[in-house]
Amino acid sequence: MKILTIGGSGFLGYYLTKNLTLHNYDTNFTFSQNPVPNLDGFQLDITNKKNVLELISKLEPEIVIHTPALTVDICENDHNLADLIHVEGIKNIIESCKLLSSKLVYVSTTYVFDNSKKKFYEDDMPTPGNYYGKTKLDAENLVKKSELSYLIVRTDQPYFWAQKWHHKNSVLRVLDTLKKGQILNEVKDWFSVPTYVPDFVNALESLLALDKTGIYHLTGPDFINRFDWSLMVAEIFGLDKNLIHPINSSTLNLPAKRFSINVDNQKIFNETGIKMRGIKESLVDMHSKDLSYPS
Repeated sequence: MKILTIGGSGFLGYYLTKNLTLHNYDTNFTFSQNPVPNLDGFQLDITNKKNVLELISKLEPEIVIHTPALTVDICENDHNLADLIHVEGIKNIIESCKLLSSKLVYVSTTYVFDNSKKKFYEDDMPTPGNYYGKTKLDAENLVKKSELSYLIVRTDQPYFWAQKWHHKNSVLRVLDTLKKGQILNEVKDWFSVPTYVPDFVNALESLLALDKTGIYHLTGPDFINRFDWSLMVAEIFGLDKNLIHPINSSTLNLPAKRFSINVDNQKIFNETGIKMRGIKESLVDMHSKDLSYPS
């Protein structure tokens, strides 16, 4: 089966492509600015409709996985750019997939919700609370209305070892700061459901193998704040927890409002048997792999 990952040099896209290749899929990937060393990807600007149509027509993928996303604060500061990347970009991908009747997998976010409920399920009505969430929901709706076979997978705070060109995720930021013996200020009033990337990519591969469609929450099971999460990282990796200080998010003065969003992930286990591991188990596994993973 031929699969094309859009944004395959990004954090999630890189590990998705790697995992699918290990499962003997015929994989290709695109990148925007960061090629993957020793791998042949295709540079692509998803906002260039002509180039998107030409590349997808040339590669003829049976499945297209769309991973690109801007950060929450960039979206809040630049609505036009957010619309261009998140909305216009997916429109070009959808139109190209229609030419080949390719299945479309859209990687979305828990930020299509706010904190108006204690827990959200896949069939709950989305209620985004910032511009990032709004544009990701706009893209979800375009995918759902496309008449293509589709998967929408929502995730939150993905973490694992990163390649040198990736932005640091929350766990790596904690490790880097504590290893330098520096004070780390972490918020106590932001809760999320952090997602271990190896579990995310395994779950998505299972959904593809089973030819599933619809919406799935591919997140970890633990609803935890950043401060407590950082303490667990320090404990598992044998670093000084006393360097971690609790703060309130209001002191950060960030452009975009953050929400504590808890989502249910039982559907993925019920339908595939894949268990999304909690933070402690995942950190122990991550520690055992150390920087030697992936090879």
